[in-house]
Amino acid sequence: MKTLVALPVYNDGASVDGVVRGIREHLPGRDVDIIAINDGSTDETASELLKVPSIGILTHPKNMGYGAALATAFHHAISGGYEALITIDADGQHDPVYLTKLVHALDNCDISSGSRYLRHHEKDTLVPGDRRRINHIITQELNEKLGLSLSDAFCGFKAYRVEGLKRLNITELGYAMPIQLWVQAVRAGLSIKEVAVPRIYLDPNRSFGAHLDQAEARMAYYRQILDLEMGACSPFAIESCSGILVPSSPCGFCG
Repeated sequence: MKTLVALPVYNDGASVDGVVRGIREHLPGRDVDIIAINDGSTDETASELLKVPSIGILTHPKNMGYGAALATAFHHAISGGYEALITIDADGQHDPVYLTKLVHALDNCDISSGSRYLRHHEKDTLVPGDRRRINHIITQELNEKLGLSLSDAFCGFKAYRVEGLKRLNITELGYAMPIQLWVQAVRAGLSIKEVAVPRIYLDPNRSFGAHLDQAEARMAYYRQILDLEMGACSPFAIESCSGILVPSSPCGFCG
């Protein structure tokens, strides 16, 4: 399976080389390309990326947001004729050991999504601040509205079948992009499976930027995007079977 591994990067240049080495170690002998999406980094990331061997570099001249970096990865995977896309953070908080599990899960689904809350791992660290509370609340609201049974709506460690990505239209540029993704994935009839991964926070004080560091502002932002995306399509029924979530019928607007 021709695979693209994409790393959204914002001021993470010093850690990219180690992440890429981990990818190469745990996806050996595969038809795999690696790209870094430098989302307007303001430090030495651009020069650090040039030192990392055998990766492609896509650059946003200014910081556009986490969702924008992933949308660029989606477009590159589609236009490049790849069959699978893996997204992994560049800061070292996603353990490359679990790459093969995510890829193998694609044998039975369209999106395999890392979950930091499916089970305990020895590498688990404490969840900073309000992140666990907000993740739990928004995940439950998504489950209730979409008929899903997700345990972690926000983990960026994922694998996608590129054919499924062609059915999505990601326009949310910020950290609420996963919310738009889930709504559109269900609307498009894509099957979803979660894969347990460790919960690793290397920088518990990392900023979301500006007012989003305030927990309630972040919650309001996530809910706003959920309401907007749900408003684009009427409710639809879901069935769950063997841990794979499959829409039982498309909605009337989407056909």
